[in-house]
Amino acid sequence: MSPVAEFDLRQTVISNSTFGPNEIKQIAHAISSDYNNFRTLRDATNELAQQTARTPAASARLGVCQYLIGRYGDAVQTLTNADGGALTHFYLGKSYLALDRYAEALKGYESAERAGYNKDEVTLAKADAMRYSGDAAGALKVLDGLSGAVEQTAEYLYQRAATVAALGGNRSEVIALLERAIDADSTHPGVLFSLALENDRHGNDDYARQLYERAAKQFPTNVGTLINLGLLYEDIEHFERAKQCYLRILDVFPGHERARLYFKDADASRDMYYDEEARRRQDRLSQILSVPVTDFELSVRSRNCLQKMGIMTLGDLTETTEQELLSSKNFGETSLVEIREMLSSKGLELGQFASTKWQEEPVFESNAMSEDERALLDRPIADLNLSVRARKCMVRLGLTTIGELLRRTGDDLLECKNFGVTSLNEVREKLTANGLKLRGD
Repeated sequence: MSPVAEFDLRQTVISNSTFGPNEIKQIAHAISSDYNNFRTLRDATNELAQQTARTPAASARLGVCQYLIGRYGDAVQTLTNADGGALTHFYLGKSYLALDRYAEALKGYESAERAGYNKDEVTLAKADAMRYSGDAAGALKVLDGLSGAVEQTAEYLYQRAATVAALGGNRSEVIALLERAIDADSTHPGVLFSLALENDRHGNDDYARQLYERAAKQFPTNVGTLINLGLLYEDIEHFERAKQCYLRILDVFPGHERARLYFKDADASRDMYYDEEARRRQDRLSQILSVPVTDFELSVRSRNCLQKMGIMTLGDLTETTEQELLSSKNFGETSLVEIREMLSSKGLELGQFASTKWQEEPVFESNAMSEDERALLDRPIADLNLSVRARKCMVRLGLTTIGELLRRTGDDLLECKNFGVTSLNEVREKLTANGLKLRGD
């Protein structure tokens, strides 16, 4: 029995051999197995595009490959002038869908069905396009019209889960459908992404990351998979892995603004280091500053004065100047000397942290606001439609309403892990659109 010939991706693209769904699956499998094969596909596609005397069948092959490498506009142009076969119309529909041209996508799928493309696959593709166009009810009706073995396939279960979710259905039903889908095909990229997203939203970061990693191995890979996986890698300070996620997006979409900005942020974060000794010194200082003044043998006069001023710890004293102490009634030079000596025994000085003294956050005078203004401040931050990275920062800071966000400065937000200038600008733009600003802006 002769061995099976090794799959040659380049020859599959540029030769005149048979090209259909099986060859497309082989290409996808080759890239899933080794992402370096994506560059082989891209180079072979460019080589085929340079051929001046292409047959209609070769144009169909080129159009499909252009779709696979993310050049959707080129794919539409090429496939429109190809052989008019079932495969051509099906991938013309997929290319239109990728460009958010849903009505044209549906026409492409209908032409594919008339030309003899697999009816169940076309029907599932139609449901997908209808859901994206906002007609989730119509998509569900289309899915309800299917019966038989197709109902047990991962694609059917995935489309049904996505449609139920779009209709605001029960989350447990959506999860159950996705879990059935993953049992049917553990490599389905849409199912893996959806399950990862559900876990990501509910704080199950480790499991979400595992699912995103599995989804990222599939081809074509969802851009959302790579963005979210990159952010989760940044959360655990795996900046090189995060950069690779963003680079994969830029490989396909060189102008993808968010991937480009996230790559720059991850690259900058890579150069940061953690100073363990500095952390220990800071911890020791924090412990000393939290020591109550009542632990020391002070005169009755000094103790009473400190209590009246609300000074409870050594940290409070380091934020208080000599002038502030002396301005207190009955606090004289004798008490001042006593306080200095107490602080000196701990290596501290009066007023050494006075410049960093906490200032009470401004309180919004709700009585002076209109009902619309008060309602705006009470709205959830989710209404600002922030990116995943910015939303994660809001969660870490415990901010849930727009009013709470407005009590923070830009510097407060920048102190949050993985929140950079790009995200800060995004928050400011969203607030400005609502006539609002961060504290201090």
